[in-house]
Amino acid sequence: MDVKVFKEDWKTFQGDAVVFFTFEGGLEELPQEVLEKVEPFAQDENFKGKKGEILKVPVSGYSFKRVYIAGLGKREKVNRDVAREVSAKLSQKLQKDKNGVVLINVKKEICSQACAEGIVLGSYKFDKYKSRKKEEDYKGLKEVYFANANEEKVLIGKVLAQAQNFTRDLVNTPPNEINPETFAQIAKEIAEEYGFEVDIKDPCWVEKEMPGLWAVGKGSKTKPRFIHLIYKPQGGAKKKIAFVGKGLTFDSGGLNIKPEQFMKTMKMDKSGACAVLGIFKALGELKKLGLAPQNVEIHGFVGAAENMPGGESYRPDDIIRMRNGKTVEVANTDAEGRITLGDVLTYASEQSPDYIVDMATLTGACVVALGEYTAGLFGNDEEFINTYLEISKKTGERMWQLPLDDELLREEIKSDVADISNLGKSRYGGAITAAMFLQEFVGEKDGKPIPWIHIDIAGPAWARKPYKWNPQSGGTGFGVRTAVEFVLSQDKNS
Repeated sequence: MDVKVFKEDWKTFQGDAVVFFTFEGGLEELPQEVLEKVEPFAQDENFKGKKGEILKVPVSGYSFKRVYIAGLGKREKVNRDVAREVSAKLSQKLQKDKNGVVLINVKKEICSQACAEGIVLGSYKFDKYKSRKKEEDYKGLKEVYFANANEEKVLIGKVLAQAQNFTRDLVNTPPNEINPETFAQIAKEIAEEYGFEVDIKDPCWVEKEMPGLWAVGKGSKTKPRFIHLIYKPQGGAKKKIAFVGKGLTFDSGGLNIKPEQFMKTMKMDKSGACAVLGIFKALGELKKLGLAPQNVEIHGFVGAAENMPGGESYRPDDIIRMRNGKTVEVANTDAEGRITLGDVLTYASEQSPDYIVDMATLTGACVVALGEYTAGLFGNDEEFINTYLEISKKTGERMWQLPLDDELLREEIKSDVADISNLGKSRYGGAITAAMFLQEFVGEKDGKPIPWIHIDIAGPAWARKPYKWNPQSGGTGFGVRTAVEFVLSQDKNS
């Protein structure tokens, strides 16, 4: 899909359709010639402009065939989320009606970027494995133009949403196609396409340098890989930000094997790692547009592994000496993500970043606590946490802070035979104790703990059913837009 800004009068547009937004009860604000054509249809269909209502009206006398009126709901309740959600629903309607070239008139009260994001996100479809008896003639929305819109915001919205769709594709791709080796190859291809630095470590290096990552992944026929992507601006950077993603390309649970109903969909256990690649996809496209960060250096880290049962698999009761020297007792092989992340967080800390963000489908406990649509956010720096949460409100990627200061709960991950256990002694507070485990592997810079955020995306990384700007079940690409917006905000403030 090509997304552009239209700077001429809407009446001169040549294409399939022109779209106008309206507030509930606000049809009179439409251009007079549009209102005259729309009013009879609105009365017949009882169209009021409620949020998500879409009215289609055939027209003549123009170089387009139809007009759409998209309802935003009550004026005082309209925000970025509403604009994004309505635009996503509009995208689906435009495709259902087989429109190819469309003009969208953006009202001054709503965000151009959110509209662009919604249109692109709402167009998503994962059907590459569907067999068709014949090719459909309709190829989807080809060109979408925005009028009365901020051009830079529209372009950024397009880039972020396309990067999120790219992330969705990675999450949805099955484990017989994406394993640690092929995931590393995808990272290499992104680096080559956009001119990023990339360092991919083979299984021999992982076995020697990352004992935790190796332990989790050694039971698989496809051994673990470690991936390090780097974006450097020209002229040097004033800040360095590290993004770490959990990269379990499939999680069977290992020797503590999952029940069937919990093993299905475990291709999504790489969602955090996919988000890291999505971030770099966005950076690459922003670089093409001349909108990439000029003052911030970005590092992406992924420990890619499969957690499989086998003769070489790690076992309950094993004790692993991690990269930072701390020892971990394995209480359960299905609490593997935190072990892989421990070594990767240590390595990321060794690069002396100013901030670390890790994203991981880490615990079912977080989904129980917050539901399927909200990520749990933990951290060691309140200013950093608050900044990230404020940005997430703008992106519509729901996050909620959970505590890390309960020292009684921290006792739950102490081990009698090692420094720490990979599982709490009880099932209570599981998302918190998992985050506390990760905190053990966050290093220091200049004698102080590196500001760090852990985002447990186990709920919102996967959609059981369509909602908002997620038009189908499956991977959502959660976390990409908030991460890139954080990068852009740090670049602006540097």
